Amino acid sequence: MATTELARPTTSQPIRQYGPAGILATWAAAALPMGALAWLVAPWLAHRLEGPTALPRALILMLTAGLIWQFLLVVILVRREQGTLRWPVVKDALWLHAPLRPKTGRRGGRAWLIVIPLIVALAAEEMLPILPTPVTRDMGLFLSSHAGQSFLSGNWGWFAIIIALQIFNTVLGEELLFRGLLLPRMAGTFGRWDWAANGVLFALYHLHVPWVIPQAFVDSLILAYPSRRCRSALIGIVVHSAQSVVFAGLALAVVLK
Repeated sequence: MATTELARPTTSQPIRQYGPAGILATWAAAALPMGALAWLVAPWLAHRLEGPTALPRALILMLTAGLIWQFLLVVILVRREQGTLRWPVVKDALWLHAPLRPKTGRRGGRAWLIVIPLIVALAAEEMLPILPTPVTRDMGLFLSSHAGQSFLSGNWGWFAIIIALQIFNTVLGEELLFRGLLLPRMAGTFGRWDWAANGVLFALYHLHVPWVIPQAFVDSLILAYPSRRCRSALIGIVVHSAQSVVFAGLALAVVLK
């Protein structure tokens, strides 16, 4: 007997606009697990590990798990909205296209030049004063400490975990969720200020590292407005990932020491 294959969607459905409840629920689904993993689960796990780096190791593992969950959350929500995870559909649904030049309507080419000043602006923002940070909960401070350098020196296994953390942080996690999923779906509630609301939500999402919330708000405005104007989440991913590349280079230097 002949069988008939169900037709698969080949084009994306209209991007659904979230109401306030949907926006807050999506934010909470990302922020609350990260906060719980950082402040409840990681200390619990650290008590079951040995050595002076127990808490940093537990935090690396738990935050990586939280970021992987964000990626899965995006996949689940896009699948439910679009009915498929075919790449052409996912690209449209998450704004994973080259930047659009608003004046000409063309994508790519010189439109990519916008990432250069944005990377410079993000780097300059790093020079601003920040709130006091616990050494054991700040990856940069941890790697610069004697304990951190002794732990990571020659430790390729943990280096691989740190690289996974960075990839899910700025490529498959935070940026994909906030600039790829949420930002295109916030105009129905916030209108032309959707990018600003997106920045506020992104800053407040950092319950797992609350001392960076003011800094994260500045970061998010650097990332959200260009992503909205050029209708491309890739802008936020590329610019934010510049931080990850620098951090990965620093971690590699410690491993090779």
